[in-house]
Amino acid sequence: MAGLELAQAGCRTVVVVAHLVDGTYELFRHFYGLRRFKKQDPPYGAVAGVLHTVLGMIEKGATHIGVATDHVVESFRNGLWPGYKTSEGMEPALFAQFHPLEDALAAMGVAVWPMVELEADDGLASAAHLASADARMEKVCIWTPDKDLAQCVSGERVVQMDRRANKLLDAGAVRLKYGVEPFRIPDLLALVGDSADGYPGIDGIGDVTARRLINRYGAIEDFPPEVLAGQRRELALLFKRLATLRTDAALFADVEALRWRGPTEGFDAWAAKVGDERLLARSRKAASVA
Repeated sequence: MAGLELAQAGCRTVVVVAHLVDGTYELFRHFYGLRRFKKQDPPYGAVAGVLHTVLGMIEKGATHIGVATDHVVESFRNGLWPGYKTSEGMEPALFAQFHPLEDALAAMGVAVWPMVELEADDGLASAAHLASADARMEKVCIWTPDKDLAQCVSGERVVQMDRRANKLLDAGAVRLKYGVEPFRIPDLLALVGDSADGYPGIDGIGDVTARRLINRYGAIEDFPPEVLAGQRRELALLFKRLATLRTDAALFADVEALRWRGPTEGFDAWAAKVGDERLLARSRKAASVA
């Protein structure tokens, strides 16, 4: 993210910024975008779209960039709640591009983290945790519209960028949008549920009530028994565990592992496989000015 887009988001190119990208979301976005506008599912069409998106960020000044992906859709959370999201019903043409995306990104020289026991969201949360702990990082931008990631936002240093809406969420914007502090997002989701992830929340507690309770009592663990008791309390704590992103994935030891240094020799073959020679030309040109 740089140039006009970076200026709009408040991330300046004159400082070191870590750009953390939700690769699974981007793959979905490009897959359904192609289907909507071209009425087709090219074998590597969504992969090419994600590669062009990442290259666009590099061309606009991004120097440190990493992409988290769901190597498999299922995670440890499926063992906690039977209704948690799975790969069942996913478009075969989309699912077939999951692993090629990871290989193509690596060939393009981009740090990529395929998640197995954890989810891509956990990868992004872990990367944000590691990057923000480094004093060299002026800002950490998490590129996803997923509300789960709002819990990682911290002040104006760790922010969430919604490419779809072209909006940046710092801590103040998270409070304005969701009505709670960023670190209370897991409590909010536990109470109201998350249909995308497959858990329902607590019956009888809507968004307004959830915000009021959280702002009055804090964490669900601190709710008085008369507010949330018995099985409802147990369910709320389980859903909070589902909503709480892990930050302990050992993705890199030094933020310089995120620095893009140009495509590898193997990217020539991937550009040909994807069927888009523009990728090779763009990556080489970007590397020449990096």
